[in-house]
Order: sequence, then C-alpha cells, then structure tokens
Amino acid sequence: MKIAIVASMKFPKQMVNTSKYLMQHGHTTILPVGVEKHIDNHALKKEEDSNTKIKGDLIRGYYKKIEDSDALLVLNYDKNGLPNYIGGNTFIEMAFACVLNKPIYLLNPIPDISYTSEIEAMEPIILNGNLDMVGDVGLEPTTYSV
Repeated sequence: MKIAIVASMKFPKQMVNTSKYLMQHGHTTILPVGVEKHIDNHALKKEEDSNTKIKGDLIRGYYKKIEDSDALLVLNYDKNGLPNYIGGNTFIEMAFACVLNKPIYLLNPIPDISYTSEIEAMEPIILNGNLDMVGDVGLEPTTYSV
C-alpha cells in the first residue's frame, strides 16, 4: 500500500521513523517536503514557514501526492498540551483524502476540538497507536452517532 504520512511539523522524527517502519512492513510511503530539514531545525519561524509553503506551492504539491497514494496516515500526537493534535494543514490534507475517497488512518483517537464533527464525518480508521493495522482489509471506518 502507498501511504501518505501527515503530522504537525513538530514531529519530523516521528514521521521519518513511521515511514521506515511501514516500509519494513512492505508499504511505500510519501513524506512532506522538508521533513529532514525540520529534524535539524524544527523551530522554524512562522514567517519562514509561510514563505516556504507559498514559494514551494506545498499545499497543492501534497494534494497531488495524496492523490497518488492509496491512503493517508495522520500521526496525531499530543502537542502543546492538546491531546491527539490535528492542526490546520493536517485537517486540509485529511479533507483532500476524503474528497479523493482515500482511507484516512488516525494513529490516535480524534481530538476534542472545534472541528471534531468534521473529522468524524470523514470516517477515519482509528489505529489506537497500532501501525500494524494500516492496510488491514477487514478494518472499517469508525462510525459516530450524530
């Protein structure tokens, strides 16, 4: 399975390590541009980060990578005191996958945030930390009562 991996850029090492793990288990992975640079200096200033996204056309570029993948894996770790954080960029990437009818895997449960219901509507598959469940044919999206 070809899996696009997304997460906050505060977690570059985790993205790279997850990619290596999945590749060892027979998957192909796609990582965001510049992940390695963030490992060395993940404290980039917001202005630099915005300029990089604009100049590199990163949002459209990653849309194309998601389109070329079989599934999206969201590494939603705790960030700044928020459990299972899913930020703006990751939410956009999840929406891309949803519109493209790609399965969306969440490493951890959906966070309690202002757009929780929108994430629930995307019917992600919750892995509860178990990467070995990625690509399991029998897994069904988590359903929520509205």
